[in-house]
Amino acid sequence: MNSYRPAYLSRPGADDIVGAGAPADEVGPGIWLSQGLSNSFMLTTDAGRIVLNTGMGFEGPVHRANYDAIDPAPIRYVILTQGHVDHVGGLDTVADSDSEIVAQANWETWRRDNDLLAEFRARNSAFAWVGKVMDTIERNTQRFGPPPPQSVPTPTMVVDDELVIELGGRRLELYATPGGETTDSLVVWLPEEGVCLCGNVFGALFGHIPNLVTVRGDRYRDALTVVESIDRVRALGAETLLTGHFGPIVGKERIEWELTRLRDAVMSIHDQTVEGMNAGKDVHTLMREVVLPPELEVGQGYGMVRWNVRAIWENYAGWFHHRSTGELYTEGPDRTEADLLELAGAAPVLNRARALVEAGEPVRAIQLAEIVNRADPDNKAAKQVLITAHEDLLSASTNFWEAAWLREQIKELS
Repeated sequence: MNSYRPAYLSRPGADDIVGAGAPADEVGPGIWLSQGLSNSFMLTTDAGRIVLNTGMGFEGPVHRANYDAIDPAPIRYVILTQGHVDHVGGLDTVADSDSEIVAQANWETWRRDNDLLAEFRARNSAFAWVGKVMDTIERNTQRFGPPPPQSVPTPTMVVDDELVIELGGRRLELYATPGGETTDSLVVWLPEEGVCLCGNVFGALFGHIPNLVTVRGDRYRDALTVVESIDRVRALGAETLLTGHFGPIVGKERIEWELTRLRDAVMSIHDQTVEGMNAGKDVHTLMREVVLPPELEVGQGYGMVRWNVRAIWENYAGWFHHRSTGELYTEGPDRTEADLLELAGAAPVLNRARALVEAGEPVRAIQLAEIVNRADPDNKAAKQVLITAHEDLLSASTNFWEAAWLREQIKELS
């Protein structure tokens, strides 16, 4: 098999994601891409249109206007490749009143989680996305007026494992891929055209290691199920992949090479972690030790290897790390930290934290300075140590979530 320059080295990163506003582009015969916080696609046929994903609620008017400017035919189907709100939120604007709404059978479980934890998830993701969201709302309000609310879809057609849709000479094969970003993920395969519309089944950034659990907080994704979903798409032999962000990936051999490396990278992280667990190594040791071999190196711009090590550990073994008896009880670390601070004094703790910053150990410095900051939120010296340590980490970061978190922490401390 040929060797290629990995796609993640040349494709845009998460910081380049921009909310809907630009016109749609034709990315294949009768396949139109309307970009936004996640991609939406329209397929034209002789018997009406098919739309794949609808963006956020405030993006729906853009996608609908883009598509109506190309073809005013009825929208017969709207297919949702996963339940995240940036894929389904614009449904009420994009769909016709009699459109069939298609989703994978696990959508009800995903919806339940979202309903139960809506405030929690919104709060925990705002630090990374609020700027892009507000910019998009402001821009589209000038064009379309006040934004519609986020849609809450009720599918009329459900895909258990496979489903075929034929419309106006086009054949669509839908396949469940529960190892995608959500357990209700699916992909759409156009066998006669060699095109797979795969949403975020490989994560938000193609060619990067997926998040097995996100910083914002989601259910754990099973690594072996992720591998199975990658292989399901890989087996299609696609000539073109149309993903949830940015433009197409083209070339059958290129796609095979990329997906094989991604599958093998996830498998390598899994196997190294399991081997370490069986050898008696603790999770933090494995987060340091598990690395991908050079031939399997993939991007870490959205997920990270060390985060996935922890996700695999805890997905298999749960919350008890066998590190301390205290893990079994309700007492948090704050009171014990306060006891130690009272004994040692804030000044020596901060002196050690400053020395750690200077020695190039910003994480340990943060852990010490946070003890002082929690006990005395007005301690300016502690805040300065924390700011400096976070700035050091930020300067080395290439990951969207990590960098967004570090910037937000610096902002709050300043």
